[in-house]
Amino acid sequence: MINEAQALRMNPILAHFNTVYNRLEHFWEHKNTERAIANISILVFLGTIFMIELGRHGFLPDSISRLLPKSHYYGVSLAFTLLLVVEIFGLIFGIANSVADAVGKQFEILSLILLRQSFKEFVHFKEPLDWAQASIPVLHILSDAAGGLIVFLLLGWYYHIQRHTTIVAEPSDKVNFIAAKKMVSLLLMMSFAIIGIQDLIKYINHEPTFDFFSTFYTVLVFSDVLLVLISLRYSASYQIVFRNSGFAVATVLIRLALTAPPYINVGLGLGAILFAIGTTYAYNIFENNQLERSQIEAPHGKRIDEVKQTTP
Repeated sequence: MINEAQALRMNPILAHFNTVYNRLEHFWEHKNTERAIANISILVFLGTIFMIELGRHGFLPDSISRLLPKSHYYGVSLAFTLLLVVEIFGLIFGIANSVADAVGKQFEILSLILLRQSFKEFVHFKEPLDWAQASIPVLHILSDAAGGLIVFLLLGWYYHIQRHTTIVAEPSDKVNFIAAKKMVSLLLMMSFAIIGIQDLIKYINHEPTFDFFSTFYTVLVFSDVLLVLISLRYSASYQIVFRNSGFAVATVLIRLALTAPPYINVGLGLGAILFAIGTTYAYNIFENNQLERSQIEAPHGKRIDEVKQTTP
């Protein structure tokens, strides 16, 4: 049997990506890193509110004050943004373990984005809050919050029906397939960093920024298609190709939901997760039928697949 080191030596490029990925994953999942991220998030949240307050009272230079928003509620939105960044890294590292779980992570991020969108409505309110200015946006808040809750509930169902059966039989192919997914994860990480740096530069230069998460989900669509193509190297079975392609369609729907107007965004998000659940159910049924068919004994004690191999 070929072990992991032997298999990766067969493909030096994948071996290099595997090494880099493992080091980054070890660093990211370390307890000290988790605590540091939590501490930084707390400091950023409190620091943002403090700086906004200083800016509102004119205690900061104009060059700094112009970069700061005027509403304290922006601190809440920023806190959710940091939380989403952490979740995106979890998504990136999760791709190598399970494509289905990585798709689930996309829906986790979607649910948090919907909640974040609710808080973003507060950013446009004057302080103190007044019902006259909140009467219309509150409908958007309720829609996004309810959408996030329903996605959260459906996500539990989605995870429950996953089976996580391996699609690769040969040990060497399995190891290289995982290494290939790690390569995709690293490419996603690079894309994530580039998008973030570009958006930050635009913000500092007072230029119009783009929707960071929508742009990242656009990249995710291409990565999902790439994973479908990579999986063809190791398994060309119809049900696997359809399932992975269906997951890519779900990502497209999420991408559309992120830029859709209120109410429609929730509908697209719910449609995406229901489509992913339906795809998983169809895949499970197809796999069951294939398994039952392979277990049916053919004449002379041979299985159907054995008969096919001997039939001209």
